[in-house]
Amino acid sequence: MTSGWMASVALAAAAIVTAIPAAGAGGSGKLTLTSPDIAEGKTMAVAQVFNGFGCSGGNISPALSWSNAPTGTQSFALLAYDPDAPTGSGWWHWVVYNIPASVTSLPAGAGDPKKSLLPAGAVQGRTDFGTAGYGGPCPPPGKPHRYYFRLYALKVAKLDIPADATAAFIGFNVNAASLGKAELMALYGR
Repeated sequence: MTSGWMASVALAAAAIVTAIPAAGAGGSGKLTLTSPDIAEGKTMAVAQVFNGFGCSGGNISPALSWSNAPTGTQSFALLAYDPDAPTGSGWWHWVVYNIPASVTSLPAGAGDPKKSLLPAGAVQGRTDFGTAGYGGPCPPPGKPHRYYFRLYALKVAKLDIPADATAAFIGFNVNAASLGKAELMALYGR
């Protein structure tokens, strides 16, 4: 009787384990973020650098693509942030949310509001430059800064955020709705 009971428990446990989806199920692995314009741990090109504040770059947002969204993803958000800025709170360089779940890439230059390269429904929030759209790196002279490009898979189709919201407010809402994230960290110094 004991061995029959143990066999029943083992079968039930096996059924439960196979019924629980693996983390990140839906994609074929972990959410990933890639770019032909920036590379993990490498220096960003002048094309992505801000044009102002003593910098003379192209201020072109990098092309980005992603794959393996978690099950339940209804939209994406992209946040670009420099934690090394001498502000006491870092510096937000790019904030995009309400990217439809069907989208898997953004072209280079999508951060320029004048070019209208973002997918329908996507919204660019206000950065620490005071405007919506991409603002490239331009740290003060000295040690290179780290620039994190983080893509979040969200469990909501749309974040209901006021048009004048700060990047920190948007970041709070993105994190609250996140199912998973992927990131690239690039460097820039002068």
